[in-house]
Amino acid sequence: MVRRNLRRSVAAAAALALITAACGDGDADAPEVDSTEETDDTGDDTAEEEEEDAATEEGDGDEQAGGIPGCSVDELALFEPGQLTVGTGDPVFPPWMLNDDPASGEGFENGLVYELAAELGFEDDDVVWVGQSFEEAIAPGTKPYDFSIQQISVTEEREEIVDFSMVYYQPDKALLALPDSPVVGATSLEELVDANWGATLGTTDLDYIESIIGASDVAVFDDQATTFQALLGGNIDATVISFPTALFATAVQIPEAEIVASLPADPNDSGHGLLFEDGNPLVDCVDQGLEAVIERGVVEELVDEYLIGDADVVEITG
Repeated sequence: MVRRNLRRSVAAAAALALITAACGDGDADAPEVDSTEETDDTGDDTAEEEEEDAATEEGDGDEQAGGIPGCSVDELALFEPGQLTVGTGDPVFPPWMLNDDPASGEGFENGLVYELAAELGFEDDDVVWVGQSFEEAIAPGTKPYDFSIQQISVTEEREEIVDFSMVYYQPDKALLALPDSPVVGATSLEELVDANWGATLGTTDLDYIESIIGASDVAVFDDQATTFQALLGGNIDATVISFPTALFATAVQIPEAEIVASLPADPNDSGHGLLFEDGNPLVDCVDQGLEAVIERGVVEELVDEYLIGDADVVEITG
């Protein structure tokens, strides 16, 4: 057991607002063009300018099409033609999306979606959001959207009934409890087994408590808010959630609680991916778009903007 300083999650809503505001003016000014420069051959210059204009128009067309062969907007098998329909939670929560407003683009997940949409050739106004519960998202069957983003972890069990994109982010797990909880001070998973655990239905957090920690009797709640209420009411001793969620929760939603420790990685949880209806032909094009966005450093920038904060916590390694 060691203690380490983790810079892996969001701190508080105020910090998010400050960071977002600070990043808003970060673009460098474009260099000025000297329009008064004289040339010796006006005719040649005019011809060159016409060629450049034509090339620019052609380039703009490629950019609008997303720049991915076979993946232009009019070639994609979309839920609604010309529109990218995206599923997410209802409501949505920081730091994944701010102010319960996916269309604002403020947050890690909706920020990523708008970057991906642009990569595929969509305008912001072409992105339409559909809210549903987490259980509805991970259930088999038809989906009322092209893909869903809702901190959905890629697991072998889920891959049997839905399709996933490539993994775009893997958060740490956090042990969350009140200061007087019996799990405080634990240095091994063995010391956590006998606690009164609770978790949200259908999540990998629940799977983690049962399969990695080894708890046999876990109280299950319909949503995260209810899980937090059970923790605050003393009905459970602890829960497990992702680090970005835990740091925001303890700073804003349930400041009475604390992050007791970070936990070992779950070998059954590959990380977050976009979820598709089983057999959706969009997966390949979306993967190409995601890969391009990741290579441009967009995910790292969004992590820095929305998911990073400081937490000096114990690290339980086994």
